Amino acid sequence: MQRFTVSLDDDLAELFDQFLHRFSYNNRSEAIRDLIRKKLETDELEHSLDGHSVGTITYVYSHKERELATRLARIQHQHHDVLVSTLQVHLDHDHCLETLVTRGPTKELRAFSENLIAKPGIRHGQIYLLPVVYEVASHSHNGLSTSHEPHQHAHTHPAT
Repeated sequence: MQRFTVSLDDDLAELFDQFLHRFSYNNRSEAIRDLIRKKLETDELEHSLDGHSVGTITYVYSHKERELATRLARIQHQHHDVLVSTLQVHLDHDHCLETLVTRGPTKELRAFSENLIAKPGIRHGQIYLLPVVYEVASHSHNGLSTSHEPHQHAHTHPAT
């Protein structure tokens, strides 16, 4: 571990200490490490579309908008390869919040989200991505295949 010193003016130091308290950090080092990680991840996502990401696409829409729910379902089915899960929350009589959990090539996830959020009737749409590195692993599962034998196959897992 490397150690370095940071100088802050009094006003910025006070704001930083308030931040530490508000988010229950035990010390300044923990907070600085988290802030640096977040900035590096954001920078990576903004400047590189070549990698893979996991993330969410969240938006609010009116289910009274003509055939919007049907169009959204169709778009989601067309992107089943990057869509992991969907959560829908009914906010009131007219509006729903939907969150899609995604994983896949960052470029594809961005294009999918931009296309989805741009649809008429979608309000307050936002994507949140985290870069990940995938490794291809071949292994057996204890579960049984259709032939009732343990099976082996290869697929990707995010590397930790």
